[in-house]
Amino acid sequence: MTLSQEWRIKGEAKRQAILTAIPEKWRLAAPPPPATEVRDFTGTYIQQYLTEREIEITESDAVDIVKQTTSGRWSAVEVTEAFCHRAAVAHQLASLEETMNLFFEAAIEDARKLDEYFAEHKDPIGPLHGLPVSLKDQFHVRGVETTMGYLGWVGSFEGQRDDQRFKSEESELTRELRSLGAVLYCKTSVPATLMAGETVNNIIGYTWNPKNRLLSSGGSSGGEGALIALRGSPVGFGTDIGGSVRSPAGFNFLYGLRPSSGRMPYQGAANSMDGQSSILSVIGPLAQSARSLSFIFKSILSAQPWYHDPLVLELPWRESIIDETRSLIDQAKTVKSTLAFGLMSYDGVNRIHPPIARAMKLVEGTLERLGHTFIPWNPPSHTRGNQIAGEIFGMDGGKNLQHHLGLSGEPQAPQVITKQGGTELNATEIAALNVLKRDYQKEYMDYWNSTAQLTGTGRPVDGVLLPVAPHAAAIPNHYKVVNYTAFVNVLDYTSVVVPVTHADKMVDVMSDDSTYETDDYIDWNYDADTYDGAPVGVHLLGRRLQEEKMLTIAEYIGEEIALDVRHK
Repeated sequence: MTLSQEWRIKGEAKRQAILTAIPEKWRLAAPPPPATEVRDFTGTYIQQYLTEREIEITESDAVDIVKQTTSGRWSAVEVTEAFCHRAAVAHQLASLEETMNLFFEAAIEDARKLDEYFAEHKDPIGPLHGLPVSLKDQFHVRGVETTMGYLGWVGSFEGQRDDQRFKSEESELTRELRSLGAVLYCKTSVPATLMAGETVNNIIGYTWNPKNRLLSSGGSSGGEGALIALRGSPVGFGTDIGGSVRSPAGFNFLYGLRPSSGRMPYQGAANSMDGQSSILSVIGPLAQSARSLSFIFKSILSAQPWYHDPLVLELPWRESIIDETRSLIDQAKTVKSTLAFGLMSYDGVNRIHPPIARAMKLVEGTLERLGHTFIPWNPPSHTRGNQIAGEIFGMDGGKNLQHHLGLSGEPQAPQVITKQGGTELNATEIAALNVLKRDYQKEYMDYWNSTAQLTGTGRPVDGVLLPVAPHAAAIPNHYKVVNYTAFVNVLDYTSVVVPVTHADKMVDVMSDDSTYETDDYIDWNYDADTYDGAPVGVHLLGRRLQEEKMLTIAEYIGEEIALDVRHK
């Protein structure tokens, strides 16, 4: 048997193992129709496989679920089974295989123990009691494989034969979720290497967008994005080093948080180029509501992760910042310009599609209606920031991905942005690159400070609005530009994605009375039919370690946009 045959056989075996883990009662009798017949598998399509009770449970957000489970009105077993069923259906939908590992039996047993504890003590174990949480396939769960998209990791611990670690080791985030009462039940697909804006690997193939199955779910946390979009999970965790939480959030009509490094525990999670610290990958949650992000983020901080991860800052949840931000929001009812935002619809290089332009205008109009102001955002070049990111991502010359792909002999997907056979930087060159990064951070900081002279509030801008990407959910092999997200990782700023609207082939078109054709930042070379129905979000940028403030503003913006959309 040749090596090329071996990796294909191994991939097929893993695919079948995932399907076998689905209980017989939850297996679909027939495959669903192709994307040419049904594009949208969300909403009523997936509901046909569920009971009314399962729909009620799985279409509640994380906050509402724990109100029921921590009061005893819903049992942890009932909630867990409902989400396991919906996740199983989501995985089986044609070309939508977003889960990498299913461990439903263990999850239901964990939920049963939670119910027994509640029955005995009349009290929940913790704030997440009975809440199902999905995980990107980077986080170790005892007795469950972590593949990180690599065939060479199947049947091993990060590519090494170590049965003891496989049976016992868990990532710090996993341990904390369990201690808080969460139920872990599945891990979701990633692109091999993680360094891709689309989710594709040689184990289960391509993860499509459940709202528009002609398009991508994003990456590298694309499995999380697709699963949560289908309500197969109420909240999940991804990681982000160049946009890997934010693009799946934007592409799947979700909220997603990219916190600054040092707030979420990364200890014990698998990673690409582990040890590279010029740009740290960070853990962030995705959910259907902004309040779910705040709730899960606050809950993790209540476990005091700084005592278990040496890179976590001792920075508890700051309710005072929430109060201060809400006060500024409330003042807008009587005082003009209480919040000010920078606005960048176009970075001067990567022209945006019409649905993105419409979403930006919609957010701008909503905030102006509410009494807030905008200034044009003209910071140090984002292209320069992204060039720094690109050099950092390639500093090992591709040796890390070459090693892990080489374990099975599998090929590299074309979407992966780092390449094999590059030039490895030496210590002097890495030091010089870190100086460039620091200088860029200082320039951006100074620019942000300077906006206090322009906002009319006496403060610099409270946040910046910009696209998540030049397009809505990407056409496969067409996610070429990370200029709207990767510079944020260089700065290590806080950012949140807010869902806004959906592409509409009847609206997002050039017409005689449209203003769009006069805007040089709009790219009309796009296919309105292909993008029709695709979710569109915007990117809210804050300064470093401003998670509480940005989450509060994101929830406010999301609620007001939803009101404006309903009234139109």
